[in-house]
This record gives sequence, structure tokens and C-alpha cells, in this order.
Amino acid sequence: MAGDVIKLLPDSIANQIAAGEVIQRPASAVKELLENALDAGATEIKLIFKDGGKTLLQVIDNGNGMSPADARLSFERHATSKIRESKDLFVIKTMGFRGEALASIAAIAQVEMKTKRAEDDLGTHLIIEGSEVKKQEACSCPVGTSISIKNLFFNVPARRKFLKSDPVETKNIREEFIRIALANHEIFFSVFNDGHEIFHLKKGNVKQRIVGLMRKNYSERLVPVKENTNYLKINGFIGKPAFARKSRGEQFFFVNNRFIKSSSLHKSVMTAYDDLLQKEYLPFYVLFIEIDPNKIDVNVHPTKQEIKFEDDQIVSTFINAGVKRALSAYSVTPTIDFDQEVNLGFANKSTSGNSFHNSSSQKGNASKSNSWIGGGTGSNFKPKTEIRKDENWQEMFKTEEIDLSKPAASEGPVEENTNYTTVPSSLNSEPQDGEPSTKGLQAKTEYEPFQIHNHYILFHMKSGIVILDQKSAHERILFEKFLKCLEENTSNTQKLMFPTEVKLNKDDALLLNDILPEISALGYEIEVGKKDTFYIKGVPIDIANINNYESIFDELIAQFKENSAELKLDKRVNLARSMAKHSAIKSGRRLAVDEMKALIDQLFACDKPYIAPNGRKTFVTQSLNDLDRQFRKK
Repeated sequence: MAGDVIKLLPDSIANQIAAGEVIQRPASAVKELLENALDAGATEIKLIFKDGGKTLLQVIDNGNGMSPADARLSFERHATSKIRESKDLFVIKTMGFRGEALASIAAIAQVEMKTKRAEDDLGTHLIIEGSEVKKQEACSCPVGTSISIKNLFFNVPARRKFLKSDPVETKNIREEFIRIALANHEIFFSVFNDGHEIFHLKKGNVKQRIVGLMRKNYSERLVPVKENTNYLKINGFIGKPAFARKSRGEQFFFVNNRFIKSSSLHKSVMTAYDDLLQKEYLPFYVLFIEIDPNKIDVNVHPTKQEIKFEDDQIVSTFINAGVKRALSAYSVTPTIDFDQEVNLGFANKSTSGNSFHNSSSQKGNASKSNSWIGGGTGSNFKPKTEIRKDENWQEMFKTEEIDLSKPAASEGPVEENTNYTTVPSSLNSEPQDGEPSTKGLQAKTEYEPFQIHNHYILFHMKSGIVILDQKSAHERILFEKFLKCLEENTSNTQKLMFPTEVKLNKDDALLLNDILPEISALGYEIEVGKKDTFYIKGVPIDIANINNYESIFDELIAQFKENSAELKLDKRVNLARSMAKHSAIKSGRRLAVDEMKALIDQLFACDKPYIAPNGRKTFVTQSLNDLDRQFRKK
């Protein structure tokens, strides 16, 4: 009979296994070290890291410090000063409490600690590598604790090779730091990355901390939230709808000063913004919830970022009510402009030329009418209800009579004995595997194209009709154009009379520096200033008529980050796709006939006209046979 096969794991192996759960990346170690510093009563904390935290992570605090015995014991597994009996697990108010963090870190890194209490003459110097204590001796050091983590995962190469690039790991560290800094605005923080100070945050209130972490212009974007009840208290700030963005990352919930993630609470905030935001846009919010610790359970997830409420519904209801009340109190609601004429999408001769560049004055001039195709407006969404003037109310009920027997003047080459023109593009070439066939699609020039609800463009083809999505079509056009510029460096730049200053937050500034060569290849001329400030001296000629370049950069970087998080795209493809999405004309824009024709022509000159960069269709077709079947003629 075989001998016993079950053995107790050595502590070093057990700690490495625990490290896999607790320390997944450098940002995880940063979180644990910062939380320990806060629990030690620190009022000043310095974070230093190099090479995305892979080479060095160091946290220096002025907290209580530790005795020689405590310093050694802190690296033992399940050693903690926060818990004495089981009931303490359910009333936890400190940040770190499981007693696994330092033991896990010491198992997979080279750790050096210096710590001293105020009542001690000398401090303690401790060096540990792979759970093995290499040195412990008395030393001279200031009150508090300094702990350095060098060469994370040095003895677990399989884990180390799965770490991301330095910029990605740096971004993760920044995100973790921002969460902790927001929740502890009364603490001074300083952060150094590769020798450069990237955050210098003085003690202050929540609003001052938000502005310090994001950027100065956030001050005008914020609306305070305050809701006090017998069950819980809510305070913090939400963003005005006009400054909402498509990317995540600026939404923060804190319960008893602990950052959490909650889909139900997020939904309650989004519901409060109903009718104020375009689809896919997300508001900024930093909301603090104070609640009896007995009414929550923080032990449902290893990272402690998910908690369980005694009553989820009541918390969500209070969040929703508080956000709604804040929006209402500060008049952040849709406005009604009685001086604007409504546009319901009816064909109307008096307005058919209206578009973003007063294109009615360009009719008959093809070169001018096509100029808008290169770029969109890039403007922020501002909810607005338009009402037609009283004296013109009758016009709302008029429709333009269409005489199908009277064709418009034909433009372009016309095939002999037909009224159809074949679009000269790859549209008529053989499709690749898996691509839809568009062979033989022909645009009928006998009738002008027209818009449907300022969203779609309808035009004739030889055997039926084509319905084109104007936004998706324009994204495809711009995507291929921008990608070509990046590959061939053939962009044109329009010099600005006065440089435009754009100040970004730390993360966005780091990202922009990384993609600056590609941005320049698209036609931007940008000078890097100090403290995350950039000066735009030139722009792609296609968007030279746009004024709000800061908004354009916000949208561009937000879209680039969103693509990076969700898709594995080549940097150039990501940038071209991001530029196309935020520069394309928006749904709801009224187009002149010449602009519609230009859009159609340029789309069908693309390599892949049938699909937008995001994978959606740019157009659909309806054959006459399909229509006949709909009306039961066949």
C-alpha cells in the first residue's frame, strides 16, 4: 500500500500561492502599501515607482511605525493588528485587515523596510527575499515606515512575463492611487514616476482633491451632492451632463471611505441622468456613502472592491434621489429654446440647404460642397428641445409633393440607354471571404438622394433602394483616410493664428506623449509644455473650422483608451479609428443634397464601403422584389 501523499506546504510556497490572489500586478502591491500607511495614522505619504512598478515600488509615511518585534511579525502570514475575534470581521473600519499582504509581497519580491516609533531611539532595518529574512538590525531613521519592493515576481518568472508594458502598469498604478487619494483628501500625497513628480496633493476638501487629481477646469464641471437620512449619508460630486464622456474611469463609489464597484449603484446614477445624456455617454461622479458597518459585508471579494449591502434597493433609491435632487437644484436640466425652429426631418424647400457649413450657398460648387466630408464637428452633446415659432406652426403639417415623373438634372456619366450610373470603386469588385457582395450595385442619378430623420440617406439603385447610415458611412471614409495618412505621412496641416492651450490630467498627458508621433502624422502640430500642458499650433486641414480643440482631444483620448481596454488594436489602427469616430458627422445633422452625394461617392470609393470601423453596416439594400413581396404583389 502506498505511503501518505498529503503534505503540508512549506510557508514559502503557501505565501507564493497567496501572492497570486493578493498581488496580481504592481498596482495591487501599491494598494496594500498605501492602505497600511493610512491605517498607521500617516498624514503624509510619498509613493515612488520605476518602470511601471516592476523595478521599484516604495511607500514612505510618517505614521506610527513599528517595534522590532512587530516589524518582523508583520511579514508572517495572517499577522494583523486589526482583528482579535471573529465578530471583528463584520465591523471592519480599517483598510487592510487580512494579514496576507506583506507576507505575499515578501514571497515574490526583494523587500526592504525601515520603521521607527516616536518613543524609540532607533528604528528597525529589515531585508527579506522570497520569504527569507536576510537581515534585521537597528538603524537610524525618521518616525514612520519606509518599505521598498524591488524586482516584483523575481522568483516567479512565469508571473512576471505576464505583466503588461510599463505604460499600462503605470496607468494601473495611477488608477489605484487616484482611488485612495480621493477617499483621503485630508492626507498629503506625493507621487514620483521614474524620478519625476507627477502628483503633489496638499491637504484639502473633496473638491480640491478632485481638481488636483484631474485638472483645474474640472472645478466648473462639478455639482455637489448631499443626502442625509437615518439609514445612510451620501455626499460628493457629480458631473454636469455637457461634460460626460464615452469612456469609463471617472466613476467612483466609496462606502465608509473604501472604494467599491457596484453595477446596481451605477445604474441608479445613470437613471437619474435619463434624458440628459446621449446613449453610451457616462457622467463623472465621486460619491461617498456612510453607513453602519453592520449593514454591509466587505468579505465577499478578495480585493474588497465588492461589498454586499443588507438592503441594496434602499441604497440605490437614495443614490438615485440624491443625484436627481442635485441636478434639479443646480438647474442642470434640458433647456427649451423658443427662438429655434423645429426640424422634424420633413422635406422642405426653404430648409433643404441647411447644414453645418451653410451649404445652401455652396450648391452647384462641387469642390466646396465636398469639403465637409473630411471632418465633423466634435462638439459636446447638449440636450435641447426645439419648438417652432407660433407663426410657422402650419408649416409643420405641410409635406413637399414629389413628382416622380420629373427627374432632376443628371450628373456624371450615364450608361447608354439607362438612367443608372455605376459607382466607380471597389464596390463592384469581387468580395473577399466573409465579406458581403456588393457587385452590381448601381446608384440611380435620375432622382436626388434625401435624408430620413436626419439620420439615414436614401437613394435609388438599379434594382431597388439603398439606405445609408450617414454617421457610420462617414466613419468608414475618415478611418481609411486617417490610416492612409499614418502609413504614408501625407496629411495636410492648417496653421492656427493663435496656439490653443490644452491641459490634460496625468493619465491623458502620458498617453498623448506616447502617441504624439502618430498624432503629428495625422496633421496636428503640437508643442509639449510643462505640467501636462500642450499647445496646439496646427490641426488637420479637415477639421480646421472647429473651435473647441480641448473637447476634441478629450474625445480622442477617451476613445483611444476605450479601444485599448476592449480591443487588441495596433496603435495606428486604434488612433485612426478613434479619430474617425469623434470627427465623423453626428446623427441628426441636416445635410444638403450636394453633401449627401459627396458622402455616397466617397463611401463607395473606400476599400470596404459596406462596414464601419466598429463592425456595423454602413448601408442596407432593399430590392424591388422585396418591396413587391412586402405589398403582396408577388
